[in-house]
Amino acid sequence: MSLQPNILNNTKRSRFEVEVNGEYAFVEYQFYKEDIALMHTFVPLAARGQGVASALAKYALEAVKSQNQKLMVFCPFVAKYIRLHPEYQSLLDKEYLR
Repeated sequence: MSLQPNILNNTKRSRFEVEVNGEYAFVEYQFYKEDIALMHTFVPLAARGQGVASALAKYALEAVKSQNQKLMVFCPFVAKYIRLHPEYQSLLDKEYLR
């Protein structure tokens, strides 16, 4: 599923989001010191299994990369996505990996 052109950074709600069938799928984030922390991914039930979460994760990671930020990951889905896409490992803030 190619959703990336429709994904937006909603800075007021601190999340990367996309509307799917009238509902929103999103990756929430917070800032901590110099880092951005990806907290939680949500996809409405009707949109699950269509690659929406992966598209959101990729968009979020590319946004972090383009801003030259370091990353903290609390979201299990994004953590798994990074394990499967090791090109994003360099974004992780090594100080907070334990």
